[in-house]
Amino acid sequence: MSQLLLPARVPPPGRILVRELETRGWTQKDLAEITGRPVQTINEIVQAKKQITPETALDFGEAFGTSAEFWTNLETNYRLYLARKDNQARDITRKSQLYSLAPISELLKRGWIQATDSIDDLEEKVCDFFGIDSIDQPPKLAINFRCSQERDPEAIAQLAWAKQVENLAAQQTVSSFDRKQLRAAIPKILALTRHAEDVQHIPDLLLSLGVHFVIVPHLSKTYLDGAAFYLDSHPIVALTLRYDRIDSFWFTLMHELGHIVAGHQGSYLDDLGNLAVNDEESEANQLAANWLIDSQALQEFVVQHKPRFSRKAIEQFAQSQNRHPGIILGRLHNDNLVPHKNLRVLLIKVSSLLKQKGFIH
Repeated sequence: MSQLLLPARVPPPGRILVRELETRGWTQKDLAEITGRPVQTINEIVQAKKQITPETALDFGEAFGTSAEFWTNLETNYRLYLARKDNQARDITRKSQLYSLAPISELLKRGWIQATDSIDDLEEKVCDFFGIDSIDQPPKLAINFRCSQERDPEAIAQLAWAKQVENLAAQQTVSSFDRKQLRAAIPKILALTRHAEDVQHIPDLLLSLGVHFVIVPHLSKTYLDGAAFYLDSHPIVALTLRYDRIDSFWFTLMHELGHIVAGHQGSYLDDLGNLAVNDEESEANQLAANWLIDSQALQEFVVQHKPRFSRKAIEQFAQSQNRHPGIILGRLHNDNLVPHKNLRVLLIKVSSLLKQKGFIH
């Protein structure tokens, strides 16, 4: 079906009327006397303040030697043009509200909502995504959204990311959760740090421990590495793989688990490169660091090899710790003991290992 082409601008009938008057050298008063209508009526039609009625159209047709339909069509087309402009303005307002609520372009690109040409359908899809009845309502989230209350791009992107994490977690089936059981299972989780491919076992293991696990790549301007919060009585651990490296994967995972094991209440959206300075974040950091590498053994290793850490030395120490060498190198990079550009071959990517199992959404 061919698309209806609409004129960009439709002149008011009064403008055509003025041209007809000028062509004949008539004034508005002349036309008023010819048609027997008040001058004020003619003037209001010229200024588009008054519509041309069928009766007036008949009079104008007689006066100018045109059909009455010529004038009624001018009036109808102009009023339709105004109505379309009004509808377009309302659509623009609604779209503005939607784009203020969420990063619509990214939601469409990710397939989190389906594309549509209808503003009504788009609004409905956005409302369904956020679990709300109207875009005038605040999004419903289990997470205690602690980001800036200013509706800037970062805040709305973080909110949308957190909601997608929650939506995906709600689809998962998890076992009952017990914090003591999770703490006792930390060694079992850490046993998967030796070989890179073992990251594939993390999702099922956490689900069996009653912990939702979701990987959702970060949205533009979110700057998030991970999150920990609760859905009903079950914790959710979410990762973004913003830094697609084995060291970042494991430290972020253990940091978020640290929040849960330590019994921290509330919600955490973490940019691990720019964490808020507080006791809970510090405790989660310390737990993650100590779980991944024995602090005493690391100190002895550093003293023995500083300032030059060879690949062979790192791999031998990693084997003694039953860890992947990339985890050790990541810690040395973080502590500025090894330049960040050195030995990066050890920092293998984990996204391909998780993507092939369908764990990245």
